[in-house]
Amino acid sequence: QVQLVESGGRLVQAGGSLRLSCAASGRTYSSYAMGWFRQPPGKEREFVARISWSGGSTSYADSVKGRFTISRDNAKNTVYLQMNSLQPEDTAVYYCAADYRWTVRGTEYNFWGQGTQVTVSS
Repeated sequence: QVQLVESGGRLVQAGGSLRLSCAASGRTYSSYAMGWFRQPPGKEREFVARISWSGGSTSYADSVKGRFTISRDNAKNTVYLQMNSLQPEDTAVYYCAADYRWTVRGTEYNFWGQGTQVTVSS
C-alpha cells in the first residue's frame, strides 16, 4: 500500500516553468514504477510521463517530450515532474500514480494521488 500527495500546481504564464512533486508514504514505495497523468478540463485523463522503480527508465507522451522531465528520489520518497515551456494546452489537473507494472495505461495503476491544478495563462 502506498499513499500519494501531489503539490506544486499553480497559475503560471505561458513559457514558464513549474516543478510538481509527489510525496509517497509506504514501505514499498521504492518498488513501484511511478507515472504522471493529467486531465484537461472537459477531457479524459491522459498519460504524461513514467519512471521505473530505479529511475533508470523513463518515457513521455509525445505532447510533452523535450519539455517535461520526470525524476525520483527514493531516499525522499518523492517523484518530480519538471515542466518547462508551458503552454495553455498544458492546463489540467495533474495526478501521480504508482504500480508495480510498467505501463502507460492509467487503468493499470493501483494507487493515485488527489491531484494538483496547473493553469497556464496565455
